[in-house]
Amino acid sequence: MIETFSDEQLLRYSRQIMLPELDYAGQLRLQQGHALIIGLGGLGSPASLYLAAAGIGQLTLADHDRVDLSNLQRQIAHGETDIDTPKAASAARRIATINHDCQTRVIEQQLADAALLEAVAEADVVLDCTDRFSSRFAINRACVATQTPLVSGAAIRFSGQLAVFDLRREEAPCYACLYGENGSDDDELRCAENGVVSPLVGIIGAFQALEALKLIGRVGKAHEGLATFDGLQGEWRRLGVRRDPNCPVCADRWVAALSD
Repeated sequence: MIETFSDEQLLRYSRQIMLPELDYAGQLRLQQGHALIIGLGGLGSPASLYLAAAGIGQLTLADHDRVDLSNLQRQIAHGETDIDTPKAASAARRIATINHDCQTRVIEQQLADAALLEAVAEADVVLDCTDRFSSRFAINRACVATQTPLVSGAAIRFSGQLAVFDLRREEAPCYACLYGENGSDDDELRCAENGVVSPLVGIIGAFQALEALKLIGRVGKAHEGLATFDGLQGEWRRLGVRRDPNCPVCADRWVAALSD
């Protein structure tokens, strides 16, 4: 585990190290940190690139899809020469051109069951950059089970949203407290069928990267509640989210914690 920076690294990260909230110690925590990004499309592309540039030491990149021409309008980790190649591998190659100090692990199959639980348990923070309810529900359950912070993002048309669930805290809600587990993939709006404006995914993906950086670097206060963005009006809204005592995912865990 790295304990000091080289002169080159000090210069590279100097604009962050000079921030009193982060400083040398916080930058070192980033270098020692590990983020799991599930989905390397519109949200995962900017999130992964910004985390790598900021100095996260290890990124696990999970995506079972391949790059398509229609992705290039918004998925900035990929280029024309990456068409028909796995998105996770394409993102890893792009990261290597940005910061060779960032170690990447590529997972080119859909994470599920024990493999998902293991990958989540190994990370300091999980970024859910998927676009299906089934994936989001499974990721949330794995994060609750392992008490791993979850940064969830979504974007469609001109609208985006972000929520952070710091599941290390006993009083924290989980994704299911907000949305339940009744939605199906057929019910969900997806950009493949409904469209999405290109910069919107950059806004939300960068927001996810910022919150992951804060959690790993122990900087400031993690975002609380649900933030929604109306790109057509240029307006943000913030809604409070409380833990649901009857949540189908996390209620039993909190009841057990209270009884200890």
